[in-house]
Amino acid sequence: MTTKSFKIGVVCASSRFSRKRADQIDAWMAEHHPDRNVSVVFHPACFLKHGHFAGDDRARAEAFVAFANDPRIDAIWFARGGYGSCRIAEAVIPRLDAVARKKRYMGYSDAGSLLAGMYKAGFEHLAHGPMASDAVRHDETARGALAWLTTGRTDWIEPSLAVDPRPAVAFNLTIVDQLVGTALEPDLTDHVLMLEEVAEAAYRIDRMMFHLTGQASIRRVAGIRLGRVSDVTPNDPDFGQTPEEIVRYWCLRSGIPFLGQADIGHDGANKVVPFGRR
Repeated sequence: MTTKSFKIGVVCASSRFSRKRADQIDAWMAEHHPDRNVSVVFHPACFLKHGHFAGDDRARAEAFVAFANDPRIDAIWFARGGYGSCRIAEAVIPRLDAVARKKRYMGYSDAGSLLAGMYKAGFEHLAHGPMASDAVRHDETARGALAWLTTGRTDWIEPSLAVDPRPAVAFNLTIVDQLVGTALEPDLTDHVLMLEEVAEAAYRIDRMMFHLTGQASIRRVAGIRLGRVSDVTPNDPDFGQTPEEIVRYWCLRSGIPFLGQADIGHDGANKVVPFGRR
């Protein structure tokens, strides 16, 4: 009796992706899944180059739709972040069929633009979590991500989800701040909104929180949790507040409850946050 391999399609909706990194991911999969019961397949468009992007907008869009709608692909794993998924999201989401809606999708950072639009469109199996490129850097992180992609369950879950039954989402702060007011913004009423950030100055974090918490739609969330804000670039003069102090300040001003920390971020400890209710 032959057991079907669970096949994960890797797509690159954003910045350039290297074949060398793909080879490293293949090697990691071969080491950790030698029986090939779980495998990854890269869409050829992952290796295209068009300026900043992994192929032009049309190529990235066609690749995403092809893998999402392909019944031979069981789940979709974003290759990496960077920038670019917002340029294709509105074009691809209406083209996703019933096959695509059954799959699980995982990514973070720039992938949040697509995840947000898909969540708005009613997709049920989405998660902010490690991307394929993390597999070659952090074994435990990759195993946790693969567990969710293959089964919908994982021990690599953001801890507060075990005790808070409210629906949750997670985004990079820059991404969700840019999404509000656009066609990709989902209704986050009564959701716990988890935020993380990397490589931004404190004054920019402050400005984004001003804009985000000033939106009527965001003021309907159940509360905000703050993940890790890493590699904060220096201010001159020093801004004088930590990222958590900034987020607490704007939560207080806007009337949004600050719910504490979240175990997410641009690092190897980045936990999985399934969108919506578990």
